[in-house]
Amino acid sequence: MSTPALMPVYPRCGVRPVRGEGVYLYGEDGTEYLDFAAGIAVNALGHGHPHLVKAIADQAATLMHVSNLYGSPQGEALAQRIVDNSFADTVFFTNSGAEAIECAIKTARRFHHANGNPQRHTLITFNNAFHGRTLGAISATNQAKMRDGFEPLLPGFAYAPFNDLDAALALIDNSTAGFLVETVQGEGGVSVGTEAFIKGLRQACDEHGLLLVLDEVQCGYGRTGRMWAYEHHGITPDIMAVAKGIGGGFPLGACLATAEAAKGMVFGTHGSTYGGNPLAMAAGQAVLDVMLESGFLEHVETIGQRLRQALEQMIPNHDALFEEVRGSGLMLGLKLKPGNEPRAFVAHLRDNHQLLTVAAGENVVRILPPLVIDESHVAQAIERLSEGARTFAGPSDD
Repeated sequence: MSTPALMPVYPRCGVRPVRGEGVYLYGEDGTEYLDFAAGIAVNALGHGHPHLVKAIADQAATLMHVSNLYGSPQGEALAQRIVDNSFADTVFFTNSGAEAIECAIKTARRFHHANGNPQRHTLITFNNAFHGRTLGAISATNQAKMRDGFEPLLPGFAYAPFNDLDAALALIDNSTAGFLVETVQGEGGVSVGTEAFIKGLRQACDEHGLLLVLDEVQCGYGRTGRMWAYEHHGITPDIMAVAKGIGGGFPLGACLATAEAAKGMVFGTHGSTYGGNPLAMAAGQAVLDVMLESGFLEHVETIGQRLRQALEQMIPNHDALFEEVRGSGLMLGLKLKPGNEPRAFVAHLRDNHQLLTVAAGENVVRILPPLVIDESHVAQAIERLSEGARTFAGPSDD
């Protein structure tokens, strides 16, 4: 068997998209799909959003890339806009969420180094976490399926059950730098951090001189109905990694930090060849143009509540398959009952009902539509989900 030119690290399905329009994708065979996966929460504005497309095209015709050895008016402008709309004082731009996580880990360690406490290098992270696929990011999770075959991994991480504040606090010792936590776990099962948990971590950081590092790569940028998921809890982090929705489909991520948390990130401590290039900055500005419009986030919250209600109303009709709805805003999950495999149900919806969703941990199917969906898309999705549930044969199907 020959090795394909495209490295076979993904179990790619038979859907081969060649075009997108709004909340729909079109395969090379012409099949139309209702896209409630959105590139795994990336295509926040849907496909082909005219403002985003124009911004990218105009910038591509003007200037795509220069080295970060030069001044960046584009990067400075987007960074300031993010600062003005978040807890942060400073921003480092990356090309992906995993890179943003790497920057966040380095920033946390460097903070304690700058304070004369280099022994404080351990980040307490949480079971079922997903922070990316780089060596540093997989070191920050205890998921065996991600770590297998890549040891030795990066030291300096300890693991506690998600939403178990007492277990997390019990791990604090003289080597602790802080906590690295997803405000809402995505791949791990669309598990929302409780207010007591998130606030408790913040309080512990304040009491022990630690840093709260949030991973909002998936749950940030309007996904939960607020610009940032931490806003639901009335706290602010010290450092935060974001990506996915930030570029609306263009590769872009960012590490946000307060001035105090970033005090160790001086000349020569970090860098990126492509990070913050003018083309990415144009995409980032266009996304914010739309997201910061009056009523946009309110729409996400309202339509998210409508979708959740519709899902909850659907569950009793298929109570042998569905257990509960999880999540917030337009980051929702359908937990399946034991004996029903999420990937099989996702494949069934995709191949037989042209509805795109994403599997997750804890027997959950993720529902991550573009943030621009309306009532008609909700109705269409529920119809396809209901029909898919009715025709799903369980573990032996697909």
